[in-house]
Formats: sequence, C-alpha cells, structure tokens
Amino acid sequence: MMENASVVTLLTLTGLDFTLEYKITLFLLTLLWYFIILLGNISIIVAIVVDKNLHEPMYIFLCNLCINALYGTLGFYPKFLLDLLSSHVISYAGCMLQGFVIHSSICCDFSILALMAYDRYLAICQPLTYHSFMTKQRVTVFVFFSWLIPLYCMFMNTATLLGSSLCGSHVKKIYCVNWMIFTLTCSPPAANIGVTYFNVLFYLAHFFFIIWTYVYLIRTCLRSTESWGRFMQTCFPHVISLATFCISVLLDILYMRYGSPNLSQDLSNFMAMEFLLIPPAVNPFVYGFKLTKIRNKFVNLVYIKRKVSNCQPMDYNIKSELSETAT
Repeated sequence: MMENASVVTLLTLTGLDFTLEYKITLFLLTLLWYFIILLGNISIIVAIVVDKNLHEPMYIFLCNLCINALYGTLGFYPKFLLDLLSSHVISYAGCMLQGFVIHSSICCDFSILALMAYDRYLAICQPLTYHSFMTKQRVTVFVFFSWLIPLYCMFMNTATLLGSSLCGSHVKKIYCVNWMIFTLTCSPPAANIGVTYFNVLFYLAHFFFIIWTYVYLIRTCLRSTESWGRFMQTCFPHVISLATFCISVLLDILYMRYGSPNLSQDLSNFMAMEFLLIPPAVNPFVYGFKLTKIRNKFVNLVYIKRKVSNCQPMDYNIKSELSETAT
C-alpha cells in the first residue's frame, strides 16, 4: 500500500454525481450566483476606493472584507463550475492550493471582522481617543497583519502536509480542504495536528475577542438613545456579517467532522459550501443598504445617471433649434 501511495497524483472530488440536465441547471444557477457575488463586492470596493470621504478605518476594513470574499470565492467557484461541465478530478498540487486559498480566506475573514469590531468599540466606547489612535499608519499596519498572519498560519498548515504519502484518492467533498487531505495520508503527520490545534485556538481567541468588544459596546450604547442609534447604524451590519459567517463555518466544520452518511447529497453539498454561498453575497448588500455613506453613494450615482439620460433629448432639441436659427 505504501508503494502505491507515492504514485497518487490525481484526486477525485465526490458529491457531483448528477444527471446532465441537473448539472446544466446547477451550472447556470451557480454562475448567476457567482456573478452576484462579484458585482456586489466589486461595487463596494470601487465605491470606497473612488470616494475619498469613505477613506475611514471602518470602510477600509469593509473594503478588505470584500477583497477577501473575492479571494476566497476565486478558490472555489471557477473549479466548481468546471467540474460541473467535465470530470471532477483535481491534481494533488491543485488540491493543496485550493485548500490553502479557502482556509486562508476563512482566517482572513475572522481577522478583518475582529478589526471591525475593535474599530466600532473605539469609535463608540472611546470616541475622544478614536482619531488619535486610528491613524492611517496604524490602520495600514492592522490591515497588513490581518492578511499576513492568516496566510502564514495556513501556509504552515499546508506545508506540514506536503510530501505526505496518500493511501486514497477520493476526497469526500465537492472541494479540497486540508482536513480531507489529512484523512487520506497513510501516516498522519504529527506536525499538522499541532499546527491545526494552534490555528483553531488562535482564531477561537478572535471570536471571543469580538464577543468581548460587543459586550462593552452594548453596555455603553444602552445608556443613551443616541449611542444605541449609532450602534444599530454601524454595528448591526457587522453583527449580521459575523453571525452568517460563524454559523456557516460552524455547520461545515460540524458536518466535516461528525457528519452522517445518511444525509442526502444535496444537503451535504449545501452544508459544505454554505460559507462560500451566503456571506460573500449577503455582506455587500447588508453594508450597502445599512451604512448611510455607501447607500448615498449608490443613490447619487443612480440619480446622476438618470439625470444625464433625461437631459440628452433636451440637449438634442436645443442643438436642433440653434441650427435652425442659424440657417
């Protein structure tokens, strides 16, 4: 078995055994959903980058959250769409890369959500020191490490699996994750177990940090109506984003570790890809509708376009009257 393990270079992704008609329907729906994710996140990114009034810590963190959504979904949707039209086979190296992208995207989400919670805590609980603390230089450092640390943690997790001999080639999922590769190894590396537990505890600390900030936020905001209104305006989208993300990731982890084989294939696939479906699509619309500055940005854009389109016939009539007068 060990001799055959070294020659495993192609892995098969299970869970895509559908009829051709079902695959075509699923392909069109997935493509439409991916387009919605791209449109929503790119719109928020462009709005924040172009408008200098949105160059504030809260919106900079939101911009990075949307960039991370594009990064994470890029590791899943193109390959998934390709699998629906062809054989669902992936190389060992490609599987490792996909697992790295998806895992690091999840960790980046936690880091950015923690930064957003801390930013709201400072803005509402310590407003007098907020602007002196949240300088451009400090925000840049925060953003840099919110990307660097997750990428490094997941690189170390992936590196501990590199070179491991595989005793199987069937990944029981519609995409690759490190845990599934770990279950296929002939002799699970102890280093990977240690790194995995460290990463889990590290990002669990992020979650408890977010809870701690919101305990103080709610206690502070309950003291005045004005503070509570500010909380609902700026923190409510973050709460929705955090809740959908944590529930989606938790469902995937619970199913991956303790899932029952008696579940239907459709339900299993939905639970596996829920955190790649709901949060990336919901976040841009929640923040876009709830945050006043971003909502006004899009409303003004639509108003300007409508005004320009209404003025075009008038301009044409004026030009024609001038030409007739000149003749």
